[in-house]
Amino acid sequence: MEDLRFPIGAYEPAREVSAGQRQQWIQEIATQPTILRTTVERLTDEQLDTAYRPGGWTIRQVVHHLADNNMNAYIRFRRALTEEVPVTPPYREDLWAELGDYREMPVELSLTLLEVLHQRFVVLLRALRTQDFRRTFSHATLGVMNLDMALHRFVWHGRHHIAQITRLCERMGWR
Repeated sequence: MEDLRFPIGAYEPAREVSAGQRQQWIQEIATQPTILRTTVERLTDEQLDTAYRPGGWTIRQVVHHLADNNMNAYIRFRRALTEEVPVTPPYREDLWAELGDYREMPVELSLTLLEVLHQRFVVLLRALRTQDFRRTFSHATLGVMNLDMALHRFVWHGRHHIAQITRLCERMGWR
């Protein structure tokens, strides 16, 4: 039976990261907003307000969460590139998802934000040298991680949430 919370499985850190693997991940970052848009663009408000699993967030909340999370990740990368092991605070994503904008705002605003943010992120990532990916930041919950690890986690996170939405659409026959 599929785990509705983790349809692609729990995050497993990459052991070693090759230049080729890094480039694949960067390309995936470039395409994730389009994949997300294609996944949700024909859904009705009622469908967008359906939880992907019992007790889980609605599709609308997931889309808005991706925008907030990805902005935070982008800033973590920039800080790691310009500061020595900056401490990057976590945020209460569970409480952010309960705020009014997550429940009422059209997903189009977060989809547009993601498209523009990912364009900037990809330009930044493609300009980095191999040694830049060894730079680190300290996350209050996840500990110290280098940018290769953060890049892999970032890509997994996008896949994870897109799969939650896709699997719900398949289960509900919305395709």
